[in-house]
Amino acid sequence: MAAEPSYDAILLVAFGGPDKREDVMPFLENVVRGKNVPKARLLEVAEHYYAFDGKSPINGQNRALVEALRAELDAHDVHLPVYWGNRNWHPLLADTLSEMKAQGVGRALAIVTSAYSSYSSCRQYLEDIEAARQAVGEGAPVVDKVRVFFNHPLWIEAWVERVREAIAKLPEARRDTVRLAFTAHSLPLSMAEHCGYTEQLEETCRLVAGELGRQDWQLVYQSRSGPDQVPWLGPDIGQHLQALSAIGIEDLVVIPIGFASDHMEVVFDLDTELMAMAEGLGMNVVRAATVGTHPSFVAMLRELVEERLGTRDRRRALGSMGPAHDECLPDCCLYPARRKRVDTPTSIVTEGDPMKDTVPDP
Repeated sequence: MAAEPSYDAILLVAFGGPDKREDVMPFLENVVRGKNVPKARLLEVAEHYYAFDGKSPINGQNRALVEALRAELDAHDVHLPVYWGNRNWHPLLADTLSEMKAQGVGRALAIVTSAYSSYSSCRQYLEDIEAARQAVGEGAPVVDKVRVFFNHPLWIEAWVERVREAIAKLPEARRDTVRLAFTAHSLPLSMAEHCGYTEQLEETCRLVAGELGRQDWQLVYQSRSGPDQVPWLGPDIGQHLQALSAIGIEDLVVIPIGFASDHMEVVFDLDTELMAMAEGLGMNVVRAATVGTHPSFVAMLRELVEERLGTRDRRRALGSMGPAHDECLPDCCLYPARRKRVDTPTSIVTEGDPMKDTVPDP
């Protein structure tokens, strides 16, 4: 086995989000900097944040995750400092890397809390890290990234428990007949065809449903953005809800399997918009909690760190797809516009989107 590189620190890398109303527009302007996004679209997305007084849940959840991960690493004799840096709001990646440089960190291992492969949930983070390193300049820490973990047994275990908790909220007599809808952020088909996003999501759903002994499930998508004529992954969660209502289904558990924590797409698109639709249809919808700081999820992150430190031989994975690779291959998850070498217009989406800041219109 080749020697693993040594690391001086762990870096949690996140999208970032506003903490108050005054942050919302500067945050969104950071998201779309250099992109041709209409001001009207910015104002439309800003209203999602204003509905929560400008405070996104993502920063608070990342602070809690940093503390939980520190405790988990210490408890297993992995004595590395844990830093946190965001792409689009404070603490910004470049500022965090500058702090790490000043504190003598030469090489860090990044954790991105996305379980799946796509351009913006994996490769774009590596590009953003490299851009931050260039901004810091000479002596900036080298940063590697843990593998995606869609089929890790502890990821599955955490979701199984979250789904069981949600089902338990239903009257006992209706628990056996409730339908399950796993939901993830949609992608344009032109993006999805160049990555393993859909296959990995389907495998995660199959593994979770299998552990629960359930066959009455469906993978659906949410939070699409961009013009109607561009094909995206479907079916949409709203359309799925209407279809279930039409055949007399009364109970649905919605599982945001594409999100590790409560992003704006969870608390607005699901908890606000979807619940309003369900009420109008007379359906009972329960939303499963995201894994957040679930002990199994935090333990999995620690295992992924141990893999890269060379202190864990076994790279655990369930199902038939095996553990993902540690380093991105030259052509995996590439941005379609870069493959075609064309410029495309863009439209903004929000913080939890696997597409992150922009979506190409092929």
